[in-house]
Amino acid sequence: MKVLIVNTSERTGGAAVAANRLMKALINHGVKAKMLVRDKESDSLTIAQLPRSWRLRWNFLWERFVIFVRCGFSRKHLFEIDLANAGTDITRLREFQEADIIHLHWINQGMLSLSGIRKILRSGKPVVWTMHDIWPATAICHVTLGCRNFTTRCRCCRLLGNSQGDDISTTIWQRKHRMLEGENIYYVACSRWLENEAKASALLKGHKVTSIPNPIDTHIYNRYNKIEARQRLGLPQDPRLILFASQRVTTPNKGMDYLIEACRLLGDHTKCQTPYEVVILGGHAEELVELLQLKAHPLGYVNDERRIVDVYNAVDVFVLPSLSENLPNTIMEAMACGVPCVGFKVGGIPEEIDHKRNGYVADYCNAEDLARGIGWILEESDYEALSRNAIQKVVHNYSQQNVALRYAEVYQQALAFKHYKL
Repeated sequence: MKVLIVNTSERTGGAAVAANRLMKALINHGVKAKMLVRDKESDSLTIAQLPRSWRLRWNFLWERFVIFVRCGFSRKHLFEIDLANAGTDITRLREFQEADIIHLHWINQGMLSLSGIRKILRSGKPVVWTMHDIWPATAICHVTLGCRNFTTRCRCCRLLGNSQGDDISTTIWQRKHRMLEGENIYYVACSRWLENEAKASALLKGHKVTSIPNPIDTHIYNRYNKIEARQRLGLPQDPRLILFASQRVTTPNKGMDYLIEACRLLGDHTKCQTPYEVVILGGHAEELVELLQLKAHPLGYVNDERRIVDVYNAVDVFVLPSLSENLPNTIMEAMACGVPCVGFKVGGIPEEIDHKRNGYVADYCNAEDLARGIGWILEESDYEALSRNAIQKVVHNYSQQNVALRYAEVYQQALAFKHYKL
């Protein structure tokens, strides 16, 4: 069985990380897997790149320009919307033609267009589509934040400013509906929460939707000496360290404001002799330092996996106050390193964090409860028990072998359905 995994980027972003890990898990499981990307960042022979052309840049810019116009020439939601109105036809590529299964992941920002996806579906090859967010089940958005229009038909999109009635979201909805008409895609959500959201979408009615978590290599992400990790990173040995991490930490959806307020509360009320300090991992980390009442250590954006593992092992608790999440890789990574986590009760976070067993699930958008969770883990809990439970949860649910086996079953179902149709 030959599987072609299709994703915009090789390494940048959570979907890219997850797709790369899945490819390695499948290969270790005996499946011949390759990855096709627009943005290649390594010299790996298992990663194929779209043919270099001025059209790749044009596809990206044209889509952004159309969105910019539709948003009333505002940049506010410029990267929260994707129209898939431009992209590359991959059906002519050797990697596509040799594959038995086409496995789509995050294919936005000019990678694939709706017409390109339609060609993939018309090729007759079985298609599996892993949903790293809700975009495949909506018209143009990646995060719904309470909007339920996708359960009937997208219109009056909140991201388009003063939109009323039918708008570009309605147009894209109709195009997606025509694209999927008469086709069969096996959709895989990364969390049970997203699975339920996808099943509620009117677009995906009649399609098979299941959930399989992202995999993680527990040989890389594991627990080791905290003192040595702090020494390598130049972090102080004495304080209790709170980690906040994101590709771009100032992204509003990552809940920076709630972290700031939680740190203020911790600074005001902590009675412990050992101080709390914050480690910030991600782009624009330095912008947070002056906003936090607690002393902060900005590490910036890091793509060295070994250094990232050092960061997890150096800290005492990981906090992710996101307003919307699927199944965050960062929580999985921290737990694999034995670090208890705190996050809001939203999306797939409660599927990863078992409340007061391996971490703390705080009430949604409640900075006070977020601070309470951090304090509970650091001051009141049986920390070693939390750490052991976190590691055990990852090994049992997110290991490469476990996830690869579950995807192999989906591939077999997709192939069997193809032969049945023939």
